Amino acid sequence: MSFKQIIKNVFINKGDNKMKEVVEFLQANSVQYLATVGRDGKAKCRPFMFCLEMEGKLWFCTNNTKDVYKDMQANPEIEICVSSPKYAWIRLNGKAVFENNMAVKEACMANPIVKGQYNEASNPIFEVFYLENAKAIIADFSGNPPKEYNL
Repeated sequence: MSFKQIIKNVFINKGDNKMKEVVEFLQANSVQYLATVGRDGKAKCRPFMFCLEMEGKLWFCTNNTKDVYKDMQANPEIEICVSSPKYAWIRLNGKAVFENNMAVKEACMANPIVKGQYNEASNPIFEVFYLENAKAIIADFSGNPPKEYNL
């Protein structure tokens, strides 16, 4: 089963157009930027990748030996931003909640990039997290007001 098929299969909120719009935007623009407050109190931003929507949550993954993981443990309030080639963008913010969810980890393994980094869902450095109380703002330069969603 391909990564896109798994994404479609785990889409719990089929009738939730807000979640669908956010997920489609993230999938279409695969390199996002995740911002944290570092343990030194300074802003940190790095490229990141959305994994999938499952159980009505937006899931991401990382490695528990990285500074980003340690920063999110110290201050889990994060923001993710990405823009499209058509000059639209999305900003997501919320609390990063880490969970040892094997179903999510297995679904993430369908992505060849994730599989290449971690080999298997049970890898002890492989961590998944979702955004709790996620808020999304989708905007562009059209002059129309931004769309704001609580997910």
